[in-house]
Amino acid sequence: MAPTKSVTYRWGVVALLFFATSINYLDRQVIGLLKPTLEKQFNWSETDYGHIVMAFQAAYAIGLLAFGGIIDKLGTKMGYTISIVFWSIAAALTAVVKTTLGFVFVRAALGLGESGNFPAAIKVVAEWFPKRERALATGIFNSGANIGAVVAPVMVPWILGVYGWQMAFILTGAIGFIWLIFWRMFYQTPSKHKKITAEELVFINSDTSEATVANTPETKIAWLELFGIRQTWAFFAGKLLTDPIWYFFLFWLPCYFASTFNLDLKKPSLPLVIVYTATTIGSIGGGYLSSWFIKRGMPIFKARKTAMVLFALCVLPIFSSRYATNIWQAVALISLAAAAHQAWSANIFTTASDMFPKQAVSSVVGIGSMAGSVGGILFPMLISYILEVNKAAGHITAGYNIIFTICACAYLAAWLIMHLLTPTMKPVQLHEKDV
Repeated sequence: MAPTKSVTYRWGVVALLFFATSINYLDRQVIGLLKPTLEKQFNWSETDYGHIVMAFQAAYAIGLLAFGGIIDKLGTKMGYTISIVFWSIAAALTAVVKTTLGFVFVRAALGLGESGNFPAAIKVVAEWFPKRERALATGIFNSGANIGAVVAPVMVPWILGVYGWQMAFILTGAIGFIWLIFWRMFYQTPSKHKKITAEELVFINSDTSEATVANTPETKIAWLELFGIRQTWAFFAGKLLTDPIWYFFLFWLPCYFASTFNLDLKKPSLPLVIVYTATTIGSIGGGYLSSWFIKRGMPIFKARKTAMVLFALCVLPIFSSRYATNIWQAVALISLAAAAHQAWSANIFTTASDMFPKQAVSSVVGIGSMAGSVGGILFPMLISYILEVNKAAGHITAGYNIIFTICACAYLAAWLIMHLLTPTMKPVQLHEKDV
């Protein structure tokens, strides 16, 4: 049965996740927008900037692997608290850095802290929503990544112009502590929450397939067991191939528009706002589409895979951005691809909670997201090499053309591998073991 309109506390929980994710991406986006300014002040080459990005990604990857297990052990409330305190401090401390090596260390600290966001958020969704609503809930909170990316191109240039680049890091880093107050005041798991109604609790737990011993709160999951399961590797492969594309959009897109179309990054950037606004639509729409398929009677696995292959196809046109003759043609093509990525992301995250019991969701999300970050380490190396070689030859645009071609193919390759590993996305039955 569907809950009544008054039974909506779980959507308030999604709002908390949405704002946390917005802050998460705001903090990581700042350096990309300040790249031209920092390049001049610290004499960075493309390789130097690539090393800073890779430091973030390497720490993020390690943190994801660790935080997944930590959150499954400590719970979402404490796990999220530790994560946002750590990353907010690291974001603010970037303001006192004086050397390129200092940026490497402080961005690594930011990566460690930020790695807790998605394992915690996906586990919260698994705890608060039945499967038929999870993709939509994930799409809504995941759209916070896009809001953070939309706010940054407006907020950061203004702070830069008025107060300088140091204050941009301090002010954005401080926002996380405001969110933390609301999280500590209002969040608790459904079974322990005093404001949730009995009707909503029944609806949340309406997935009878999860009413097994393996899903009881007392059961602990052997972490290493997850690596022997096909479904883990399917999620791993999907994130490995597609997450690096999103990191490219975050860290290099401002510079692409600046170098190719002479966009002034010291002013609010309408093209970037349009791109990241499109991703908000993609994230929510992507989550809604698979949920709509399920409501119309399509099996869960078929709904997820149908939606994901459609989104993979939507990325293909980015290949033709090489033929764009003005910035708005490029904005249109990149907006479609970025929106499709976030639609894909809302669904691939949900496949983890579709296939695994709640007690293992954060660990699986951590493992898969770690793979995405490893890809995010390797891809910047390739990007830096391609851009440096083409810049030396006087062909900056040609370098980006090669990169966009890689982006166009990544999602279909990921979908095919996932399909071969898990044709029906069969739910996993884990053994009851002590961790």
